Amino acid sequence: MAKRSVQTALPLIPPNPTVPNLRKAAADCTACPLFKNATQTVFGEGPAKATIMMAGEVPGNDEDLQGKPFVGPAGRELQNALQEIGLDRSQVYITNVVKHFKWTREGKRRIHQTPNSAEIAACRPWFEAEIAAVQPRVIVLLGATAAKAVLGRDFRVTQHRGELLDSPLGPRVVATVHPSAILRNPDQAARHEERRRFVEDLKTVLPLI
Repeated sequence: MAKRSVQTALPLIPPNPTVPNLRKAAADCTACPLFKNATQTVFGEGPAKATIMMAGEVPGNDEDLQGKPFVGPAGRELQNALQEIGLDRSQVYITNVVKHFKWTREGKRRIHQTPNSAEIAACRPWFEAEIAAVQPRVIVLLGATAAKAVLGRDFRVTQHRGELLDSPLGPRVVATVHPSAILRNPDQAARHEERRRFVEDLKTVLPLI
């Protein structure tokens, strides 16, 4: 049977959602056209009642192929930063605000593209359901797209990174850069400084856990 496209994931959210039944339901999500070119839905993973949730914008190429969030170079960057502040990745629930890889082809490579507002809105019920199921004390928003999805289009990570903020979704939030932004910096000294600032931003959550 062909998948039926819908405009939002809200009708697909199961009653009394848990992470396992949300993941199962999201596997067949057609809430936006991104499912057509993605290998699979990449749902969040981590402890069912983690105190910290981290959310990026969209899965990348490695994530799309493996079906797990933050398993590529940006994921390794994030894992190193977590270890530096004394946290293991297994303690953190990690997800993205959009669950399907958005990309364009350049030669043989699939290059990440930023999801648009309609795609973010279509996927938002999954993210909100994850928050309700996990009930974290704090959400770390990785990158401008994730931050704007939660805090509004006028929010600027560059102006408020590392600040502990109130959230319309319930728990406190901290916004910082996406770890891929560190890797894109061609200058080694600047890359080192950005890593240091990223780690300092993550330390903000430690008093809450």
